[in-house]
Amino acid sequence: MKAAVLKEKNIFGIQDVPKPVLESKGAIVRILGCGLCGSDVVKMRTSAKEGAILGHEIVGIIEEINTETDFKIGDKVVLGHHVPCFSCEFCRGESYSMCKTFKKTNIKPGGFCEYLRISEAHLKNTVCKVETDMSDILASFTEPLSCCIRAVKRGEIKEGDTVLIVGLGSIGLLMGQAAKVYGAKVIGCDILQERLSVAKKIGFDETILYQSNDTTSGLLKKKIGAVSGVDKVILTAGNDNSVDFSLKSVRDGGTIVVFASIKSNDKGFANNEVYYRELSIKASYSPSPADIKESFSLLKSGKINIENITAVYDLANLNQAVADFVGNKILKAYIKI
Repeated sequence: MKAAVLKEKNIFGIQDVPKPVLESKGAIVRILGCGLCGSDVVKMRTSAKEGAILGHEIVGIIEEINTETDFKIGDKVVLGHHVPCFSCEFCRGESYSMCKTFKKTNIKPGGFCEYLRISEAHLKNTVCKVETDMSDILASFTEPLSCCIRAVKRGEIKEGDTVLIVGLGSIGLLMGQAAKVYGAKVIGCDILQERLSVAKKIGFDETILYQSNDTTSGLLKKKIGAVSGVDKVILTAGNDNSVDFSLKSVRDGGTIVVFASIKSNDKGFANNEVYYRELSIKASYSPSPADIKESFSLLKSGKINIENITAVYDLANLNQAVADFVGNKILKAYIKI
């Protein structure tokens, strides 16, 4: 089968690789398309080894199957790529992405190829059947939106909360919409005016162009009419300034949800400020199976708008998609296989 294989110098090359074989319960899925995630770009630059096949935001059709579930050959599906054990200390505490089984389980290979194998555990827990009235591109947003739903839940966002989304890439735009589903008033902040325009088009209540920490936090408080700041901040942009900006923007007793890594691991939230202001700092990393099902349901219902968020590329043009994404020419790419 054809696959985009990671080569040296962070470049993908299209080559023939063996098609996965169904050796036990599970399914072989013919991939129709796969979204390009920011984590794919991070992995290709850091941890992924030469020869890796990345991609996990997959839409495909089941071509072979051996299962106790109701899925069958010909079903179009989307899926989450990790499955927790549901019984360890992490799962009991609903920290599913910390589960050792969660970290070990994955699709084989990644989604930037023609076929992959999924396990019976995936079929039982993280796979959703796509009906004919749902586009492949819309369905491909199931996994990234589920990550946002997880973060909104971790932040305990509720009706009436004022929420600031810092960073309006594709995840920030999805995050804001997820927060609105949970009843929040949402303000989006970014350094690019064109991203603010997209946010307004898809339903953000307010937007604000980032200038500096002090200036922008001051303008934000005037815009919302609250000198104390917003109730919740969700960081979807990996930038050292975002830590201080979130502290200046959140009210005393508020919550900051971290959904992005930053370059310096030494940069953190000031202990005394967190202590004396009784701030809650939470992190959110990856979704549970329940979040995936909720995400799929929201996309089916039409409550999430993905217009103007993604651009379509063929597999042979994956390198161009990565370059355009890194260069801020696009918000997100869908790779058609």
